[in-house]
Amino acid sequence: MNVSIIAGGAGFVGCNLLPLLAKEDRHLMVLDNLCRGREEYLDAARAAAPGRVHFIHVDLSDRAATLLAFNAAQKLGTVDEVWHLAANSDIPAGVLDANVDLRDTFMTTFSLLEAMKVHQVPALHFASSSAIYGDLGGVGLHESIGPLLPISNYGAMKLASEALISAAAESYLVSANLFRFPNVVGIPATHGVILDFVNKLAVAPDHLDVLGDGSQQKAYLHVSDLVAAMLRVRGRSTDHKVEVVNIGPTDEGVTVRWIAEQVVARVKPGAEIRFGTGNKGWVGDVPKFKYLTDRMQAYGWAPALGSPGAVARAIDEIARQQGH
Repeated sequence: MNVSIIAGGAGFVGCNLLPLLAKEDRHLMVLDNLCRGREEYLDAARAAAPGRVHFIHVDLSDRAATLLAFNAAQKLGTVDEVWHLAANSDIPAGVLDANVDLRDTFMTTFSLLEAMKVHQVPALHFASSSAIYGDLGGVGLHESIGPLLPISNYGAMKLASEALISAAAESYLVSANLFRFPNVVGIPATHGVILDFVNKLAVAPDHLDVLGDGSQQKAYLHVSDLVAAMLRVRGRSTDHKVEVVNIGPTDEGVTVRWIAEQVVARVKPGAEIRFGTGNKGWVGDVPKFKYLTDRMQAYGWAPALGSPGAVARAIDEIARQQGH
């Protein structure tokens, strides 16, 4: 039986992807350090595929530990793909300490690729990010635009990871899919603007403090649409060794002001919204970008929800998650 390794699979995206992979006749080996993920997030996949969902608690920035985890996966069958979802997802933390992104975003890529080379694993599916583009204002972001000038350490390490994967494809990988995510929302939420707003209102129900002036405008994608898109690309029949694809909605997104208003209406109606100054929430924040997804649409895929619908659904989901 074939085996999929899902690095970072106990996190937000991974636990939404796993139940879909569990429908296939294969073993699923989840590797995660549980920095943000939880092992109980695997319960749905385990229920769908009894005895075929496995977990190893491992630091994927550690090359030796990663190789040992691959050895364990290889005992289950033939490892034919790796889903690399492991990364630091806290951009401000990476700005304060560059070692965070070096370790959790780049070195995880390095270790996984080294283990894939040893075990001759042919296919890699990599969770990249719109952060690799940098701040290009209102210019439409497509997969061939350049130069790529990220403004956060997170974006820089995602871009460095893409470069490393490209080199590996020239040497030993058979195929690699580089998925460039926009802002992804849904549950289980571990970070992000919606969770931040909901938690702030729990502490101070009469007001909501917003970083920046609220004019930041970005595309948002619900996690259910994201995993469906990744699986569509995974089944591609093109002969490109490396496929780079933006995944996102076709609209131009929503503003932070609108998100704040919707969260207040759902969680604490009547709370005062207090905005900061400037159009950035933190160092490394891209205040506005326009995501072009023509390549993804060519796969015959379109999201079920646009940015407003994705955010509205996620607000209700996260509010319930937090007990509201």
